[in-house]
Amino acid sequence: MKVLVVGGAGYIGSHMVKMLLADGHQVITFDDLSGGFRDAVLGGEFVEGDLADKLALDNVFALHQPDAVMHFASFIQVGESVQLPDKYYRNNFSNTVNLLDTMTAHRVKRFIFSSTAAIFGEPEYVPIDELHPTRPLNPYGRSKWMVEQMLADYGLAFGLRYVCLRYFNAAGADPAGLLGERHEPETHLIPLVLQAASGRRPHIAVFGRDYDTPDGTCIRDYIHIVDLCSAHLLALNMLNDGGQSNCFNLGNGEGFSVQQVIDATQRITGKSIRVVDAERRAGDPARLVADASRARRVLGWVPRHAELDAIIEDAWRWERTTAGHSNM
Repeated sequence: MKVLVVGGAGYIGSHMVKMLLADGHQVITFDDLSGGFRDAVLGGEFVEGDLADKLALDNVFALHQPDAVMHFASFIQVGESVQLPDKYYRNNFSNTVNLLDTMTAHRVKRFIFSSTAAIFGEPEYVPIDELHPTRPLNPYGRSKWMVEQMLADYGLAFGLRYVCLRYFNAAGADPAGLLGERHEPETHLIPLVLQAASGRRPHIAVFGRDYDTPDGTCIRDYIHIVDLCSAHLLALNMLNDGGQSNCFNLGNGEGFSVQQVIDATQRITGKSIRVVDAERRAGDPARLVADASRARRVLGWVPRHAELDAIIEDAWRWERTTAGHSNM
């Protein structure tokens, strides 16, 4: 297939481009490089452009005539979304309207959407399945939930077939060491802990030790980036085979605490990490763990890198490369 990957120069998108190419697909990456990196796109065609630019979008579809679209070009920082809701609604929602309208005009009817567990809000139960109530707590989560609702309407009106993949905590890096997380600023726990291990960061903060968990720190469901991308590939194949629209939660179904991540990182890296205890952050649930049984059942998805050590080892390989470059 010919696949347009929007946001393909970012963390998840770049790993997806690499996997699509390895699977024999033709890939066109469309990215404005506001949060991605040109050198992270390891093959295929690259078009620098903004989803707000309707003419640029139309030109990409007219020139390349993709069979399907994968959309990763969203802003993802929860705190920033509260401070700058206009930025998040404009990019995450309005720009997705532009993308879907261009798809409709060019009769492209297969769409894979990068969604989030943030659509659920404060969990009423864990693990969280697809039937869990959706009550997002911030503009980031609301912007993603608005897109999911819009997709259902576009499906009914225009015959769009889509898959929404709701990530819990994407983590890890390309096992070959070619790609990894390069967020600026970085907000994800595992790369932050690894930066403390490599010396790029003086310490790691633990926000609260009084949660209702075995060690008192928050528990999250970490999913290796390779397993995450494999779910996208399976979803694409499902749509290509005539499958119907669906939404899937993606996680390992097992959570690891902040302290477990720190302990595993110290063991794997052999580095002592300075830890600073801090107050709880507002809105941090004690546990966020996915029930991904629907993805396993419908897509045949099986996470193959579910162990915390495997996730950290691959991310550490990338961090050492990044830290080495930053010290040159």
